[in-house]
Amino acid sequence: MRTSGILLPVFSLPSPYGIGCFSDEARKFIDFLCDSGQSYWQILPLGPTTYGDSPYQSPSAFAGNPYFIDIDTLCKEGLLTSEECESYKDKCPKGDKIDYGFLYRTRHTILRKAFDRFAPDENYLLFEESEKYWLGEYCEFAAVKEYFGGRDMREWDEEYRSPHTSQSRKLAEQLIASINYHKFLQYEFMKQWCSIKNYANSKGIRIIGDMPIYTAMDSVELRCKPELFLTDREGVPAFVAGCPPDSFSPDGQLWGSPIYDWYYQRRTGFDWWIKRMNRNAELFDMVRIDHFRGLESYYAIPYESKNAKNGKWYPGPGAELFDALQKGCPNLNIIAEDLGFITDDVKELLSRVGCPGMKVVQFAFDSMDNDYMPHNYIQNSVVYTGTHDNPTCMGWAKSVSQDELKLASEYMGIDKNKIEDICRGFIRLAMSSVSDMCILPIQDILMLGDETRINVPSTLGGNWCWRLNKDYTKCGNELKRLTAIYGRDNKKGKGK
Repeated sequence: MRTSGILLPVFSLPSPYGIGCFSDEARKFIDFLCDSGQSYWQILPLGPTTYGDSPYQSPSAFAGNPYFIDIDTLCKEGLLTSEECESYKDKCPKGDKIDYGFLYRTRHTILRKAFDRFAPDENYLLFEESEKYWLGEYCEFAAVKEYFGGRDMREWDEEYRSPHTSQSRKLAEQLIASINYHKFLQYEFMKQWCSIKNYANSKGIRIIGDMPIYTAMDSVELRCKPELFLTDREGVPAFVAGCPPDSFSPDGQLWGSPIYDWYYQRRTGFDWWIKRMNRNAELFDMVRIDHFRGLESYYAIPYESKNAKNGKWYPGPGAELFDALQKGCPNLNIIAEDLGFITDDVKELLSRVGCPGMKVVQFAFDSMDNDYMPHNYIQNSVVYTGTHDNPTCMGWAKSVSQDELKLASEYMGIDKNKIEDICRGFIRLAMSSVSDMCILPIQDILMLGDETRINVPSTLGGNWCWRLNKDYTKCGNELKRLTAIYGRDNKKGKGK
C-alpha cells in the first residue's frame, strides 16, 4: 500500500507555552493530516534532553520529556488554576525559536505546583507498577542530578555516582519528595501522550517514533547499569561513539555516547534491548532506528580523544539482535536509518531484517551514478525530500553547487533559477517514486528556508529549536491533491 505522511517534531508544534506539547494543537495537526489524506505523523525522539538540547543525547532510554506535558491539560485536571496558567503563558517567549534556557529556569516551577495538588489514584499506582523496571532508577537519577544543580554525573561527588553506595541510598531517602515529583511527571507524560496517540489512531493516522541507538554519557543507564557498556572497574567508558572523518567532516563526528558491551548483551539474551524496544512499540506504531548501521558494526573512539580520527570499526550484534527482538517484541515495526557509510554487510543485514531503509532526494544529485536517484529506489523503502539533519529544500537549492543544481533541474525538467519550482519538484519526485512510504518535512511543504532547519550535525547551539508559527492548514488542499494523484491517499481518513 502506497502511503505518505509529514515529519514534524512535537517541540515544533505551535504553543503559547514556549515549546510544542501534547496539546489541542497536536490534535489540530492530526486533523490536518487526516484531512489532507496522510497516513503518518513522524516525530523525533520524545526523551528528556540536557546540555545541547538534542533529543538524540538523552539521559534515559525510557523516560519522556516533561517539557511536552501540556499545561492546559493540567488545568483541566484541576492541578493548576487558570490564573496560574495565564500568568505563566504571559512570561513565555513568543518568537519562532524555543528558548531552552527559559524552560530550564521556569517550567518546573509551574509543574511542581501541579504536583503539590496531585493525589495518586489507582491509575497512577498501575503505572508505577507497570513501569517499575525503569521508573524508580530514572526518577532517582533525575532527583540526584537536581540536587547537584543539574551538573553532569561525572561532576558529582564520587560517592554518589553509583546508586549502590550507602551515601547514595541515604541521599535517595532524603530526596523522596523529589523522586515522587519526577514519577508524577512521567505519569502525566505517558497519560497525555497516550491520549494524543489514541486520537491519531482513531483518525487513521499512525505515529512514527524515532529511537536513538545510543544513550548519553550523562545517563541513568551508565549510572545504574554500567555493565551494559564497555567500561573499566570505576565505570568509566573505554570508548565512545561517533563517525569517522569524511568529506563533510574532516575530524569525523564525536558523539560522546558510551559504547555497548555486546558480549554482555548477548549473555543476557539482549534483555535490555527487548525491554527498550517493547517500550517503543508501546509509544509508537512504527519506530525509526537512528544509525541502524551501528548494529552491524560500530565505530568506537578512545574515551579521551578530542576528535573522531582515531576510532576503529568493530562488529556489532547484527542479525542475532534482531532474531531476539522478533521473539521478544513481536509487535515492533521498524524503519532503518541506513544513511551514511553503508557497506555490503549493512545492506545484507537490512535485507535479512526485512524492514524498509531510507531514501533522501537531496542526496541524489552529486553525480549521475547515485543510489538516491529516484529511478533507483525500491518499493520497500521510505523516501524523504530531506531529514531533520538536512537543509530544507529551499535551503538546499540556495546553497548547493551549481553542478548539483543543474543536474537536479535537468532531471526534473525545471529551470534551475526557479527555486520554488525546484522545491515543488523534489516533493513530486518523492511522492511519485516507487517507495511504499513518502515522508515530507512540513518545512518543505510550506517551502520555508534554512531559518527553519532543525539541526546542523556536528554543531552546538541553535539546533532543535524551530517553532511552527505559520498557518500550515492553507496547504492542505494542495497536499491532498498531490497525495491522491500519486496514489498515496489515506482511504481510511475521516477528512472530506
